[in-house]
Amino acid sequence: MSGLLVTGGAGFIGANFVPYWHRHHPEDLVVVLDALRYAGNLANLAPVIRQPWFRFVHGSILDCQLVIDLLRQEKLDKIVHFAAESHVDRSIQTPQVFVETNISGTHSLLMAAREVWLNAASGGPVPHRFHHVSTDEVYGSLGPSEPAVNESAPYRPNSPYAASKAASDHLVRAYHVTYGLQTTISYCSNNYGPMQFPEKLIPLTLGNMLRAKAVPIYGDGSNIRDWLYVEDHCQGIALILERGSAGSTYNISAQEESSNIALVRRLGYLLDECFDQDRRLAVRFPRAARSQGRTSDALITFVSDRPGHDWRYALDASKIRDQLDFRPRIDLDSGLRQTIAWILDHSNEGD
Repeated sequence: MSGLLVTGGAGFIGANFVPYWHRHHPEDLVVVLDALRYAGNLANLAPVIRQPWFRFVHGSILDCQLVIDLLRQEKLDKIVHFAAESHVDRSIQTPQVFVETNISGTHSLLMAAREVWLNAASGGPVPHRFHHVSTDEVYGSLGPSEPAVNESAPYRPNSPYAASKAASDHLVRAYHVTYGLQTTISYCSNNYGPMQFPEKLIPLTLGNMLRAKAVPIYGDGSNIRDWLYVEDHCQGIALILERGSAGSTYNISAQEESSNIALVRRLGYLLDECFDQDRRLAVRFPRAARSQGRTSDALITFVSDRPGHDWRYALDASKIRDQLDFRPRIDLDSGLRQTIAWILDHSNEGD
């Protein structure tokens, strides 16, 4: 039996990845390490928490000795590193937290991996893989006519969050070049889907629409993002772990671009459609705009733009498509419908 350590596995993407990996690799032990800070929720792992192939460990990636012990005791030969502070607004307010978690935390993991997998005194070198999950934000902002960026694009981070992720990427690359650690890095576009933390745009928008609260949109809403359904992201990471080349980097994207305002208006339309088709929703959510005879997009409120707000992100995913046969399975409209259905199933008026 081989084993996989998933850092931040109680968060949004990690908690979707754990069952995805098990479905395709049922022979693997999966260990989740999560500090359960604000965005980590053990309830996200409820379907797997008691499975014999799964173990949860409450702890920090900054605890290098804990990671060393886990890798040794459980004979883990793979790490997928999701754990990170990831909200740009929070990074503007408390950048030091992002430096500590995203840079120092990643370095702690790299030190542990090197000690267990490469150190001859510890029984190394042994076959292994360290996969680091990064973000399209390290590439910076694009203009309206610029092509989507590929993996050779220069780094141009503009927020403390993006800068901290860029720094962690460089550490991962350095450990591969200098020490021979078998690493891969993936850059993903904006994820969405079940279990996403409520401060992100799509769950925030839907939650506010269900409670007839203002839906804030920065500036004029023209900022463009590239949207990726979370299960398609999981597919991409799994392909990299299975067949990706050590030392390589891969963009993961469905290449579904949308302005924020168009996305929010589409969410309002699809949510209203659900209310029109199921009258019971008006009973469950009496404060919702549609329950009161209004359209949900009437709640849109434009607010002052945030500092350093990148205008557009777009990733060229041709490398992972051509080399690893990555094919997104969920288009944006289908993904939004599935996300709305999940939120309606997991929300109450009193939430």
